Amino acid sequence: MSDSLFVRYLTHVRAALGRIVPDLPPALLDRVEVTPTRDPAHGDLATNAALVVSKAARRRPAEIAGELVTALADVPGIAHAEVAGPGFVNMRLAPAVWQGVARSVLETGEDYGTSTAGNGVKVNVEYVSANPTGPMHVGHCRGAVVGDVLANLLIKAGYEVTKEYYINDAGAQVIALAWATYWRYLQALGTTVTEEEFAAVVPGGAIQYGGDYLVPVGEALARRFADSLAAPGLKPADPALWLDTVKREAVDTMMAMIREDLAALGVHHDVFTSEAGILADGETDRAIAQLEKKGLIYEGVLEPPKGKLPDDWEARPQTLFRSTEFGDDVDRPLRKSDGSNTYFANDIGYHADKIRRGADVLVDVWGADHGGYVTRMKAAVAALATDGRPVLDVLLCQIVRIVRDGQPVRMSKRAGTFVTLRDLIDEVGRDAVRFTMLTRKADAQMEFDLDQVVAQSRDNPVFYVQYAHARCCSVLRSAAGMVNDGRITGGITPAELAGVDLSGLTADAELALLQRMAQWPRMVESAAAAHEPHRIAFYLNELASDFHALWNRGRDDATLRFLQEDDIVATRMKLALVEATATVLRSGMKVLGVQPVEEMR
Repeated sequence: MSDSLFVRYLTHVRAALGRIVPDLPPALLDRVEVTPTRDPAHGDLATNAALVVSKAARRRPAEIAGELVTALADVPGIAHAEVAGPGFVNMRLAPAVWQGVARSVLETGEDYGTSTAGNGVKVNVEYVSANPTGPMHVGHCRGAVVGDVLANLLIKAGYEVTKEYYINDAGAQVIALAWATYWRYLQALGTTVTEEEFAAVVPGGAIQYGGDYLVPVGEALARRFADSLAAPGLKPADPALWLDTVKREAVDTMMAMIREDLAALGVHHDVFTSEAGILADGETDRAIAQLEKKGLIYEGVLEPPKGKLPDDWEARPQTLFRSTEFGDDVDRPLRKSDGSNTYFANDIGYHADKIRRGADVLVDVWGADHGGYVTRMKAAVAALATDGRPVLDVLLCQIVRIVRDGQPVRMSKRAGTFVTLRDLIDEVGRDAVRFTMLTRKADAQMEFDLDQVVAQSRDNPVFYVQYAHARCCSVLRSAAGMVNDGRITGGITPAELAGVDLSGLTADAELALLQRMAQWPRMVESAAAAHEPHRIAFYLNELASDFHALWNRGRDDATLRFLQEDDIVATRMKLALVEATATVLRSGMKVLGVQPVEEMR
């Protein structure tokens, strides 16, 4: 864990508790917490210590809490402690404790909040994993941001992270892509076959992917292969002649396009894993054999799905996985009637591959439409695990509705059926997209209002946080000018400001800002442990709010202004507060992958 203020006082509380109730089990002490109070009127910190140990101690919580208050009276920095409610202890800290936070930030820089809580645990975060059938669209965007920021957050919290993209290049959708691409190839050659005639020979009788983005792919195939993939008269040839070639070319081109789209969003993966490669390597077969060796595979007949009438249901023997032994509601088929793998079987093989590579924790970021798939996948990972490792956590991202003037945005002509991610980035910018996608918890519905995310107002959290950083930079630029013309003596670099006496930072608004900064290391650890990256965006908004509040109070109270023309000591002290605020804002925005701005234009 980081050496945060909360950890420091948690150590004091546990030590005092150990003296009051000796020989407490370590597991019980681990449940003792020190957290910020919900209401500042009740103090700065609160602990549940007495409530946690009362049963083991066979004493009333209030009695233990009273003794704890007495024991904490001698702890440096605790100005006051009192019993609250059924046995909580609230503590109020001396201003010097909060003033020390600014000094810690200035000494540590943007590494403030970096933690060792993850203890090097290996986490594989798999996110985006869009089918390679076209450019990225806004439906992929939220998962891309959630996964990327979670990975950044885990790294800051001390985990060893792999960012992974799973290429679904072995399913029916890739066959459909190949047929759609082949049609664009024939068009590029100048075929006289009509689209209706071509669709008649396509499996399923329709071209599934009709966006203009496939036109250049078809043209590239025509340049490379001329008419060698077509039948005489530039008509469709036997798929055996062209299918594998066109499929490979189409997938490679789509993945190049997807990588470019992700790069525009600031997303870069460490690993791209191919579903076709997993199958070719035999990973799926080995995983199923492993489950079979554990007695978890059998031939059986499933009950008809709920809502199906008996005459709609074909009872037939299937190869089933005993997922009910791991919390699923029914056992799951691994083979189709034609003997090929189900998608679930292939996914088991992919997760077995991730396990083989040594992950301790697997995090999958999926769209909300995969919600019914979560339990079976967790069951499969639990069955493949050894000594409870790894564990799988699945984050579901609800759909994002893009609106302008309260109305849904029209679809993109280039894509054919959806709004592209690149369209969104081009309109509002990468930073606005990334930040806005985290203004709601991933599993909550959200509207992405194109007007609001570019508005310079309090209601736009992207602007609000960026503006706080820009205001800090404005103050520091003005201070640099005062140094240059001799109005401020003494250095104002972070290292120099860290040595300034900060005892004069005692105003409520100043202390509130310091208290918010003190929460950053704890926020990093708790958000990482909970796999909730949206907490970082929320925290930055609160920190910005505290800074703006102090700025606004300075309009009415001259003593709160950051630059004091006639008091150099006070000015340098307040500059330390401003520099620390900017540093924590940058530390948080780095996790979000958002660029801090120094001027608002």
